[in-house]
Amino acid sequence: MTELPGGMPHPDRDLAGHGPNPPDPRWPGGARLALSFVVNVEEGAELALSSGDERNESVYEAREEVVGHRDPCMESHYAYGSRVGIWRILDAFDRHGLRATFSACGRAVAATPALAAAPHARGHEVSAHGWRWQTHAGMAEATERAVIARTVEAITAATGERPVGWHTRSASSVNTRRLLMEEGGFLYDSDCYDDEIPRSVVRPDGQPHVILPYAFDCNDMRFQPGGGFVQADDFSRYCIGAMDWLLARDRPAMLSIGLHLRIIARPARMPGLDAVLAHAAKTQGIWVARRRDIARHWLDVSAPSPA
Repeated sequence: MTELPGGMPHPDRDLAGHGPNPPDPRWPGGARLALSFVVNVEEGAELALSSGDERNESVYEAREEVVGHRDPCMESHYAYGSRVGIWRILDAFDRHGLRATFSACGRAVAATPALAAAPHARGHEVSAHGWRWQTHAGMAEATERAVIARTVEAITAATGERPVGWHTRSASSVNTRRLLMEEGGFLYDSDCYDDEIPRSVVRPDGQPHVILPYAFDCNDMRFQPGGGFVQADDFSRYCIGAMDWLLARDRPAMLSIGLHLRIIARPARMPGLDAVLAHAAKTQGIWVARRRDIARHWLDVSAPSPA
């Protein structure tokens, strides 16, 4: 037999999942859809030579990389989120009476504590999104452990409450989830894109740790060039379409909608966010919840399986 290149998928990958009969999460009030709004707070945590980082951030709507020099243009693009965007988004959620999870980078919060303190004061969850806005793939274990600790410290200092959730920018390391569980204070992480219901595993201390799925399709980052969203209703039609399709199914599910302070808060895009929030608020069968509330509910209705 001719030997083929490569091997088989890593044995810790569960590609089959629950199959055709996933467990019923029994969302509160008989809801068929648990809807999680995640507002990503990254302003001041993006890579910048002026912050002592190894390079400038190059990911934004205007894609131009400045190498070897400070990039005031990119810094200003990101500052729009912390100067303008956060207040506009907070007011929008207040108008519709909904609450979200603000997934915050530690350095952003340390530089501008209001980025965490203001959402917390209005009843939103503030979870952890790393120290800098960076991937953790290949990060040394000792460094990653310190990153987790420092992020927790910054958010706790700004809000008076430690974060219980974590989400890594893009790729986590092979150690991330284990380090979060060993740290002991995290209820859940969102480093998962392979399902539409939560699942849980057992921490080393015997306590459960919840894995909440996230997704990049219902996400305002698709307003970036080539991402598919141009007009506000591109975003709202897509997100509302996802809500309505899941509601019409015979199985309850979870849906995440990702937002960014510097992206969705632009004036021409805010009508799209308002439309999505209005639909979520008025539609029967939708439970709009902070991620920590979804995780806690999941623990109430399910038993964890071994990691």
